[in-house]
Amino acid sequence: MKIFAIAGVAVSALFVAALSTPADAQQWPARQVRLIVPYPAGGNVDSAARVIADRLQAKLGQPFIVENKAGAGGLIAGEAFAKAKPDGYALFVGANGPVLFAPEIAKREAYNWKRDFLPITSITMTPLVLEVHPTVPAQGLKEFIELARRDPGKLTMASPGQGTTNHLLSELMQSSLGLEWLTVHYRGNAPALNDLIGGQVQFALDQISVGLPSIKSGMLRALAVTGSHRASWLPDVPTFTELGYKELDGQTFTGLFAPSGTPAEIVTKLHDTLAEILKDPAIVEKFNALGAEAVSMTPAEFTSYLEREDAKWIPVVRKANIKAD
Repeated sequence: MKIFAIAGVAVSALFVAALSTPADAQQWPARQVRLIVPYPAGGNVDSAARVIADRLQAKLGQPFIVENKAGAGGLIAGEAFAKAKPDGYALFVGANGPVLFAPEIAKREAYNWKRDFLPITSITMTPLVLEVHPTVPAQGLKEFIELARRDPGKLTMASPGQGTTNHLLSELMQSSLGLEWLTVHYRGNAPALNDLIGGQVQFALDQISVGLPSIKSGMLRALAVTGSHRASWLPDVPTFTELGYKELDGQTFTGLFAPSGTPAEIVTKLHDTLAEILKDPAIVEKFNALGAEAVSMTPAEFTSYLEREDAKWIPVVRKANIKAD
């Protein structure tokens, strides 16, 4: 009789637990939510996180707190997030490097986005721009390619760091077009841009949000932008695609992720709320001022996008033998 009684209690406990999970998910959020950002405060990913944090808090009635956890190209934050409880109270605002590239570049099985991350939605897309110092004798992309081909290894490129989207696009350009130049890696966008403006290096593949002020002032010249359409910030600058180089496309995304196993009710609520936020003209304008385009995808669309990006860029990392500093 005792055995049956104990068994009955155990079954009842399991039944109650099974019922409580959906109830907890339906009541989410009931307390503060953390948005883990894999970079220091002040960058484009951190800015995107803070924009959505304020609106999520206003719409869902609980604090959404940005937690900056920088280091190792995003690996530290990604690894910590992969171990988070899948209850919707720890979310990740990530970008290309921390989500897709960091474990491959570090040669560590710290996490795998396909296994450990649950994509909720994209937040922004930021095109890259090929920009040159005014002393570079190329007025367009084809002239730049001819110049690089004529003098292999002579041109120098400013990169904000190993394994960034900027660096990977540079490697893809070289391998696909048979070009060669010297890539100089800096610790971030600011020092790279300073040396480009100063003429210590000759060109960069920069996020438009980084290079735009210098292009507008005439300190740099824009030759081409990535993306499926011309960037509204530089409407006179053609895309790589329209110039015949469709394969040379790469953008920096920011996106929202939950830990794998997070209840579907929470994922749906987050996606639907963010989709509404990202249509708000005031939010669109905020991101526009940051040089980014507000873009909302469904979880399925965002997952498909990440799979395509993974399939495109991981081979570039391996072929170029890109390793962590």
